[in-house]
Amino acid sequence: MAKCCSFTATRDWCFRLSFSNAGLRSTTSDLGDGTVMHCWIPKSRKENKPNLLLIHGMGANAMWQWADFIRPLIARFNVYVPDLVFFGDSYTTRPERSESFQAQCVMRMMEGHGVSRMNVVGISYGGFVAYRIAEQFPAAVERLVLCCAGVCMEEKDMEAGMFQVSSVEDAASILLPQTPEKVRELVRISFAKPINTMPSCFLNDFIDVMCTEHLQERRELIMALHKDRKLSNLPKITQPTLIIWGELDRVFPLELAHRLKR
Repeated sequence: MAKCCSFTATRDWCFRLSFSNAGLRSTTSDLGDGTVMHCWIPKSRKENKPNLLLIHGMGANAMWQWADFIRPLIARFNVYVPDLVFFGDSYTTRPERSESFQAQCVMRMMEGHGVSRMNVVGISYGGFVAYRIAEQFPAAVERLVLCCAGVCMEEKDMEAGMFQVSSVEDAASILLPQTPEKVRELVRISFAKPINTMPSCFLNDFIDVMCTEHLQERRELIMALHKDRKLSNLPKITQPTLIIWGELDRVFPLELAHRLKR
């Protein structure tokens, strides 16, 4: 039986309304190779404003992660907020799962919107993608902001006990929760001051709406991020870069921020 009311779907609708009221419009770009990218773009781009690309992390779609920041940023930038592949309304039939592929898809989409120079902000998984955009398209990126993005992690770090989980499979089960208890575990790890009371009915609703589509593909994104990762293979970037981190971060510990700075 279909639900007569979904808190998550209603919240998602409210985010769409807030993005639209802030001056953005929803667009879909067919890249022509089996890949479709969704992005919120300015209803009216101002040539005197710099362009700002906001790249989300794992979890719900881009709106849920950037909604609180849109209005103050739109006052100073032409803001672009894409859904990465396998999030929101973006998807591909291609087999690639690397952050480099995500970066290429985002840049092809931005080029389709006539944007050739931009500032890029990436949070968590989005920071991995942002880093690859800066590496692969250096002329397009003016400045870069990396928020809690463990791009300097190595495959051996998990074996060494750096993270809250002991395997990438455990990490995927938390980052892509399929039960209320896994959502609670994710919240405990992700928030310095986690919410204590979370009724299972709301959590099940969130899982049904946000965490079931493209589940296997998202697992593959996490596996690809971790597999054979070595700091020595990470290319250096030259753009001015701001690193923002939570000192109590338990998803990507603060040591990774110091490693990245070095």
